[in-house]
Amino acid sequence: RRGRAAGARGAPAVNGGDAALISTTPEWADLVKHKEEIDKTHLRDLITDAERCKALTVEYNGVYCDYARQRVTPETMKKLYALADAADLKGKINAMFSGEHINSTEDRAVLHVATRAPKDKVINVDGKNVVPDVHEVLDKIKDFTDKVRNGEWVGATGKPLTSVVAVGIGGSFLGPLFVHTSLRTCAEAAEGARGRQLRFLANVDPVDVARSLNGLDPETTLVVVVSKTFTTAETMLNARTVRQWIIAALGKDAVAKHMVAVSTNLKLVSEFGIDPDNAFAFWDWVGGRYSVCSAVGMLPLSLQYGYDTMSTFLEGAWNVDEHFATAPFEENLPVTLGMLSLWNVSFLDCPARAILPYTQGGAAAPA
Repeated sequence: RRGRAAGARGAPAVNGGDAALISTTPEWADLVKHKEEIDKTHLRDLITDAERCKALTVEYNGVYCDYARQRVTPETMKKLYALADAADLKGKINAMFSGEHINSTEDRAVLHVATRAPKDKVINVDGKNVVPDVHEVLDKIKDFTDKVRNGEWVGATGKPLTSVVAVGIGGSFLGPLFVHTSLRTCAEAAEGARGRQLRFLANVDPVDVARSLNGLDPETTLVVVVSKTFTTAETMLNARTVRQWIIAALGKDAVAKHMVAVSTNLKLVSEFGIDPDNAFAFWDWVGGRYSVCSAVGMLPLSLQYGYDTMSTFLEGAWNVDEHFATAPFEENLPVTLGMLSLWNVSFLDCPARAILPYTQGGAAAPA
C-alpha cells in the first residue's frame, strides 16, 4: 500500500507489508508542519548563521561531510532522526547485517557487507555463516592474480598477460569502473598498475567492442567475463566476440589461457571454453550495483592494481559498514545523507538529485 501525507510524497510502510505507513506517524506530521517554517527561509540567509553551519557537519575517519547548504536547520535534523527512530531504522540495519531477507521482492538477504567482512566475523544467511565462503573466493583471487602479475600464469604463447578486458554490464561494470577511475589518481595504486592496463566492455555496439580491443595484443590479453548465470544477453554477445578475436589470432585452445569467468554456472562456463577452475563465484545475496567488493570487482581490479591494494579497499569499505551499523544517527554519515535525501524528495518536493564530482577521481560516480 502507498499513501500521501499533506505536503509530502508517498512513503513506505513502517515495517513493510500491510503495516501503517510511515507518513501516518506523528514524527512525519511534525516534519510536514516544520516544512512551513523552512519555506519562510532562504538558503542565502541560512548560510550566514555560523553556528548553524558548524552544527551541520559530520566527520568520520577522514571523510568530512558539510551539509550546511541543504535547506535544513539543526531542528530539522532532530526531527528527521526522530522519524528514523519511528521507522525502526536501527532495527532494519541490524536485520540487514544479520542476513534477514529484507529484499522482499526477491525474498533474499542483502549482504554486500559480507563481501568485505573480516575472516573472524559471523554473518549468517539461512543458518549458514557465509564469511568463510567469501574468503575462499578472495584467497582464490589473490592466488590467481598474483600468478598473472608475477608472470607465473602466462598466455598461450608464453607471454605475460599485461592487459585485461572486463566484459560485463550494469553493476558488473559500473562499480569496478568507478573504483578503477578513482584508483588511477592514487599514486600508490598507480605504481602497482605500472605496465598494465584495464579496459571495460559493456556496450554491444561494435564501435565499443572495437574501442575496447583497439591496440591490444591477443597474446598478452586476459579477458574476464562477468555474468552470474552466464546467460546475460549483452555480456555473452560481447564475450563471444572477444573469444573469436582470441581464436582468430591464437587458436581455439588459447581460450582457456586467455579467458576467465565470474559466474556460478560452471556448466555453461565449461561449454564456453573456459576452465571451470578459473571461474570465481559470487552469490544471489549480492545485488548487482553493490557487487564491486565481490569477485565482480575484486578480480579485474586486483589484476590491475594488485591484491594487497584491493584488500586495503575492502578494509576501508568494512570500516564504513561498521560505522553505519553502530554510530548514533547524529554522527552517522550514511544515515544523515539518507535522511537529507528523504527530506528533499518527500517534503521539499525535489525529486531529482545531481551528483557533481569536483575531483576527477570521482568522475564515474554519477553512473
